[in-house]
Amino acid sequence: MLAGALVMWVLDRWIPLVHWIPPPWHRLGAVFGVAGLAIGAAAIVRFLRKKTTLDPTFPGKASSLVTDGVFRISRNPMYLGLALLLIGWAVWLGSATPWLVVPLFVVGVTAVQIVPEERALAERFGETYIAYRRRVARWIGRPGRG
Repeated sequence: MLAGALVMWVLDRWIPLVHWIPPPWHRLGAVFGVAGLAIGAAAIVRFLRKKTTLDPTFPGKASSLVTDGVFRISRNPMYLGLALLLIGWAVWLGSATPWLVVPLFVVGVTAVQIVPEERALAERFGETYIAYRRRVARWIGRPGRG
């Protein structure tokens, strides 16, 4: 996410195609940023309360499946929070070019991190995770194919 934010800044500075969100309106990006931080923090609090691992590189070490709190609206609220931070940053920067990074982040984190996590959680928690996956969308909203 930090690398994506840096790329967005570089794109805004060097290739700012269309500056479509002028000051002071660009400050609305803070709303998305705060929402992203709040969602991510709420997810971390749920993990800590359930005493399960926060390390996304070892989802098989999860001691419990967290399905309450923000996990009722997104199976991946921490990644959703990071995406909202990037959206807020894109709004703050104000030009069109940084927006190219947001979908790349979503696709990249889905392929590299979320899909392997889902496989590991399905192996670890079986039908309980499968049922959760049917109830809650990968990113946000109603479940789809994700």
